[in-house]
Amino acid sequence: MTKPIYTAEAHVTGGRTRGHGRTSDGQLELHLRQPKELGGDGEGGNPEQLFAIGYAACFATVLSMVGRSRELDADDAAIDSRVALLPTGAGTFGLAVELDILLPSVGDPGQRADLVRTAHRMCPYSNATRGNIDVTLVVNGAKV
Repeated sequence: MTKPIYTAEAHVTGGRTRGHGRTSDGQLELHLRQPKELGGDGEGGNPEQLFAIGYAACFATVLSMVGRSRELDADDAAIDSRVALLPTGAGTFGLAVELDILLPSVGDPGQRADLVRTAHRMCPYSNATRGNIDVTLVVNGAKV
């Protein structure tokens, strides 16, 4: 295995029902709760929310990197990320993701679509989910 360039560390107790999570560096700490839609009180964060933020943040970083390599300005990208929890049968669950990306400084629709496709090939979250989770990409209102 290749030597990691960074490793995040977190500690969780209690899971998503009445849990608590914190990172080893103290930068993130939150109560974990079931969302109201799943019968919980909704008084805390949940794993799907954390995944949505992480995926969108990582994807935006890769968009910016790819944009710079192509002399395109993608630094102002904005991403609305949706992570759906889906029943898959026999009591098991899966996820689906939609990334709704706005690239205001990239005017050409072809360049926008190509930039997003390339970022999707490079993003660690995209690579981790490929073949396991349905990921829908939308850029400036158009499905890619």
